[in-house]
This record gives sequence, C-alpha cells and structure tokens, in this order.
Amino acid sequence: MSESIRENGPFPRLPDCCNLGIWLRVLLAVNLGGLAVAFARAAASSLLGEFMALAALLEPVVLASLLALCVAQRFLMRLDPRAAAAVVLAIVLALTALFHALFMTLGGSQLWRALTWAGLGTLLLLGYFDLRARAQLPALAEARLLALTSRIRPHFLFNSINAVLGVLRSDPRRAERALEGMADLFRALMRDNRELVPLSDELALARQYLDLEKLRLGERLQVRWEIDSCPVDTLVPPLMLQPLLENAVYHGIEPAEHPGELLVRMAGDPGKDGRMIVEISNPLVAGGDHQRGNRMALANIRERLMLYYDLEARLEIAERDGRYTVHIIIPNRRQ
Repeated sequence: MSESIRENGPFPRLPDCCNLGIWLRVLLAVNLGGLAVAFARAAASSLLGEFMALAALLEPVVLASLLALCVAQRFLMRLDPRAAAAVVLAIVLALTALFHALFMTLGGSQLWRALTWAGLGTLLLLGYFDLRARAQLPALAEARLLALTSRIRPHFLFNSINAVLGVLRSDPRRAERALEGMADLFRALMRDNRELVPLSDELALARQYLDLEKLRLGERLQVRWEIDSCPVDTLVPPLMLQPLLENAVYHGIEPAEHPGELLVRMAGDPGKDGRMIVEISNPLVAGGDHQRGNRMALANIRERLMLYYDLEARLEIAERDGRYTVHIIIPNRRQ
C-alpha cells in the first residue's frame, strides 16, 4: 500500500470567501476602483454624486457574489485551481447580468461593458489573493513545522517518564543513569528543529529513545540495525525516526506475548543527487488495529516531508509476512 506525500494538497489558491477580512478587502478594492472611475468621468463638483451612483451599482453585485461564493466554498475547494477560478468568474458575470436585468439601469452596449469590467476586476482580485497566499506560504510552512514538531514532544515525554518509573524501585542507579540520558535527549529535542539535521544526530536520538524503552520492556524488545551502507552526513528532517520507532514499539512490541524484533534499515545512493531509503519494520500483532494506531504519526511525518521536500519524497506502507513496514524515500542531500 502506497500513500502520496501530498495527500493533504497544497494551500488553497482561492480566498476564503466566508472570511470577513476577505469581504472588507474586496469591498475596499471595488470602491477604490469606483472612486477612480468617478474621478476620471466627473467634474470635482459632481464627484461625490458620481461615486455614489457607481457604488449603488457595484456593491449589490459584489455582496451577492461574495455570498454566493461563500455558499459554494466547499465545492470550489475540491476543484482544480483553474477550474475553480473559472467557476468564480462565471458566478460574478452571471450575477452582474442578473442585476442588470432586475434594475434595467444599463443599455445593451453598456451591459457588455459592465461584464467586461466585472470580469477584469474578478481576475485582478483573484490574482491579488493568489499572490498574497504565495507570500504567506513560507511563514505558514514554518509555523506548521514548529507545530508538528512540538506535537511529538508530549508523547515522548510521557513514554520516557514511564520507562524510568518502571525501573526506579528495582534498580535506582540504572534509573539515575536513564534520567541523565533523558536530560541529554530533551536538550536535543528542545533545539531549533526547523532545519534539516545530519542523519547521525537522528540515529543518536533514536538509539537513546530505544535505550529508554528497553528499561521497560527488557528482552522483549530486540533491535536490529542495518545502516552500514547509509552515509551519516545525509541531511534529514528532525524527529523523523523517533515517532515511527515509538509507534512501532507501542503497537508491535508491547502488545505481543513474545519478544519481537524491530528492524531499522537504511540505504543511500553514493551520488549527490541520489535517494535515501529508510525502512522501519515491526511485528504485526494479531487483532490489533495497527493502521489506525499509526495514523497520527504517519500523518505527522507525511506532512513534514511534504513541507521539506514537496514531491521529491515518498512515504509507503506495507503489510506482509507478518510484519508492518514503513518506507520513507527522500533526496540524498549532504552537508
């Protein structure tokens, strides 16, 4: 089973026509345009009257169009951006023609002029909102990355504390060493995680996490590393391995009656423009809803991969031979 990285799609190109701020911006732009036309057509003494007459013609069409687009918002967001823009343009032109028919304030030739201006104005506004959305993408992406990264930390904190509590009474010295290791681990987790990090850092974090889990699970948790052929200077997203390992332990090792093996395999092309493959595999537990349990971690990783690599990365899931395997394929970028 393969899942595309861009499952959630890009940021919507169309503005949110149910948003009050969008309404205010559109009304302001239309009225400024009407004021410019009135200034060009009328003398100074009749400027206000000309502007009020134009506003009386423009604003009902604008308000009706915004209301119609708000009602059709969900439908429009499911369309391709170009198709959605065409539907928006058709709605505005249809309402312009409808209001002309209702009020009969324009002649036939003036109707075509009104439709032309309405079409041009709609395209200009769509272009403005598209450029505005594109300008906001870097800030939105950075905020989303920070939110996704911070979502991992509470789960990791609770599991780590439980691991230490599991051996606190039976082996206080071991618990003390574990707390020291956990402090080092959280120091790494609290750093700025917006940039790609060396694979060696991710592997160190993953090993420390698995050492903590072994405090709770003992011999039930067996880990096999196959990473010799992977260059450790490859740059990867921060906290890419730990949430997947956490889910693998929680859903594949803890519920099992017998010891289970967790496999971490990595391979990378030596070329600068090659690919790196990360594979994390754990036993499937009979009767467990593994797909549902992994949904949050996989959605988190998938979205962060999309923000870092766009279409260059893939996340694939496979269930075969009694094992649940997650494959991640990313560009082999070096320091």
